[in-house]
Amino acid sequence: MSSISLSLRLRAVVNRLRRRLWHALFFRTLFGEVQQGRALPLTRISPSTCIEHEDRLVLEDDVFIGHLNFIEASSGIRIGRGTQVTNFISIVSHSTHRSVRVAARLSGVPEAAADGSLPSDIRAPIDIGAHCFIGPHSVIEAGTRLGKGCLVAAGSRVRGEFGDFAVLAGNPAQLVGDTRTQDARWLAEHPEYRAAYASWAGQLPTA
Repeated sequence: MSSISLSLRLRAVVNRLRRRLWHALFFRTLFGEVQQGRALPLTRISPSTCIEHEDRLVLEDDVFIGHLNFIEASSGIRIGRGTQVTNFISIVSHSTHRSVRVAARLSGVPEAAADGSLPSDIRAPIDIGAHCFIGPHSVIEAGTRLGKGCLVAAGSRVRGEFGDFAVLAGNPAQLVGDTRTQDARWLAEHPEYRAAYASWAGQLPTA
């Protein structure tokens, strides 16, 4: 019994060390990035996030990109200052869902271009404005444009163009509110923040 107990204790110690090592390597976001010669000292990207075509991803500073995200930037993605991309999110600037049905080998049209793309692919840049918040398990599809201060609720699928301060929710995502409504309630209780808020967001809309 004692040898079994010792074995279990050793296993627990080894597993704890393995978890800590994995966390340090893949789940510890660190400040500071350099992108295309620009220093982004306040930007944080988790090592567990997968970024394809990173040369076409343009970040402003103070962007947070959390754990286990997939960012595919072949058609171009821009993420504005102060935006937070939480966890388990896909941001994809192209889709081949149509091409799997009408691909060259099925339809007889000319083969793919040198870069592997097909005329039936859906490709369009994505633009996410400043100070947005993208909730977990969301998908941002090709061609999406979000204004500043938007909030994407967890589990949303976003496609299309939405203005400043939009609250988006659903599959497909719909406009369900204005972030300034909830901000106004909080700022009424904390007026010391109003000047800083107005400096980037403008004045709150009147009721």
